[in-house]
Amino acid sequence: MGQPSSLPTESGLPTFTFHVNPVLSSRLQVELEEKLVVLQSDPSDELEAQTSKLGEMGILLSSLPLSQKEQCLVVLEEVRLGLVSSGDLDLRLGFDLCDGELEFLDKRKQVVAKALQQVIGLSEAPHCDQVPVVAVLGSGGGTRAMTSLYGSLAGLQELGLLDAVTYLSGVSGSTWCISTLYKDPFWSQVTLQGPIEHTLAQVCSSKMGALSTEQLQYYSQELRLRESSGHSVSLVDFWALLIEYFLNREENPAKLSDQQEAVSQGQNPYPIYAGINVHTNISGEDFAEWCEFTPYEVGFPKYGAYVPTELFGSEFFMGRLMQLRPEPRICYLQGMWGSAFAASLDEIFLKTAGSGLNFLEWHRGSVNVTDDCSKFQLQDPTRLRTRLCTPQGPFSQALLDIFTSRFTSAQNFNFTQGLCLHKDYVASREFMAWKDTHPDAFPNELTPMRDCLSLVDGGFAINSPFPLIIQPQRAVDLIVSFDYSLEAPFEVLQMTEKYCLDRGIPFPRIEVGPEDLEDPRECYLFTKAEDPRSPIVLHFPLVNRTFRTHLAPGVERQTAEEKAFGDFDINGPDTPYGMMNFTYEPKEFDRLVALSRYNVLNNVVTVKHAFQLALDRGQARGRVGS
Repeated sequence: MGQPSSLPTESGLPTFTFHVNPVLSSRLQVELEEKLVVLQSDPSDELEAQTSKLGEMGILLSSLPLSQKEQCLVVLEEVRLGLVSSGDLDLRLGFDLCDGELEFLDKRKQVVAKALQQVIGLSEAPHCDQVPVVAVLGSGGGTRAMTSLYGSLAGLQELGLLDAVTYLSGVSGSTWCISTLYKDPFWSQVTLQGPIEHTLAQVCSSKMGALSTEQLQYYSQELRLRESSGHSVSLVDFWALLIEYFLNREENPAKLSDQQEAVSQGQNPYPIYAGINVHTNISGEDFAEWCEFTPYEVGFPKYGAYVPTELFGSEFFMGRLMQLRPEPRICYLQGMWGSAFAASLDEIFLKTAGSGLNFLEWHRGSVNVTDDCSKFQLQDPTRLRTRLCTPQGPFSQALLDIFTSRFTSAQNFNFTQGLCLHKDYVASREFMAWKDTHPDAFPNELTPMRDCLSLVDGGFAINSPFPLIIQPQRAVDLIVSFDYSLEAPFEVLQMTEKYCLDRGIPFPRIEVGPEDLEDPRECYLFTKAEDPRSPIVLHFPLVNRTFRTHLAPGVERQTAEEKAFGDFDINGPDTPYGMMNFTYEPKEFDRLVALSRYNVLNNVVTVKHAFQLALDRGQARGRVGS
């Protein structure tokens, strides 16, 4: 990637700077019309011998001295080219975990090892190299998901397994629960009863005050302040301030970077919040780029591009910080993470009727492959095929705009703007360029070519943050999936399985029978024993099965009051747990928390078995490593 530069030179020639990732075998291809001279402060004989034989080939950039103190300048005709390491950029390019997360993992392993020793009954704690990586995932579902996740985490805590969890990640409503918990730097070290009671007070109180004159004045003042600081303001930001009121009843000054304190000693699981970047007229299921938000970094695993969390919202170009802007308060992220209303009419129809508006396909443009480039692809596997694009006419475009454009999305400065991070950057599994009509097949359609990010609720793609957790660098052994959907209890697993098949990512087969779809159990275990790279998946649908008749595992309900408390339908026509219901009666809140907690406790044998399988895998890996 290149840009004009004002590098100081003795000759005064114009310069052009290329930012180069040092871990790649990048080459500078040149066609010589004059003698090529390499200038450096202390040229080596080996480099001189190499350059004298270049001819029409190229320079392997990794062979050139690239550091902050020493630059290699290549003079070609009347242009001076400067090579600058990507380490000099203001963002991080690469697919490894950031330093903050790596330091956390070292500390968290000790906590996890002690927890597994106590729960599984080991004579001694496993060695840190043998400690498995466990991730807990919460699906979307608005207030229902937020409330249920409190109960699920309480169940894990009661079993002593919350300290055995490395990652805690969520989509939509689950992020509201997680981000609220992390206001306390030691939340997982104390009982969750306090946070649950606090949330009950917020959920069960009237929301009418959100539209009071005083609050409306506050919203107006905050939005003007946000706009004056350089941020783009949309309906999502107003929604964010409503969420702030629903969750806190007062202004919340917290920022995501503040949560670094909550993981600095490995005392809590590492939080990963999920959003997706979308194109305004393409459904999230057809095109979604997963964006992760952590206390240390915000970035796209697809592109391997990350900015420090404090700099999210600032303006970048070609990896350089152009304009520093204040880090947004976390309520603005909560609004974006849970912006379920940012749907197009086509997506709404898909969610409610089970299929999209098929007639729209007649009005879309067409893409045809005009050659398969088979001869050229043998020589250069990264070469894209030639495609003929036929755009839609003005009437079709207007019709598509009406039915496929989203009402709103969170607009943020694009920190990847100007970077050349297409599929040749590395062999990333995230790119879908092999699909002829997918935007990934067209480099000029990729996010680095756009001015702004359009970030929305991750539930528009997969209603659980699996894509962020299954990255190979995180090496997760066990995924505990809590699905708070009212219908389709295995949809997130099936969509994740397809996502992984498309990208060659190991993932277990999701095989369920008709009886499971009709009347799902409380807990399912999916494994692919023959492939240790495939995560073990422990899946909890939101069902009221034995909780209806049991007060606690093995304890049947006796009194009429006890039976009435458990006898309710989660997804019945009169359910109080609909997506757009933000206020519950205290009994409705208590029973949802109790149900989620019970479903974990009632499956303690399966849960411990899953953790034992993960430990066995970690111990096997440790033996191989030694």
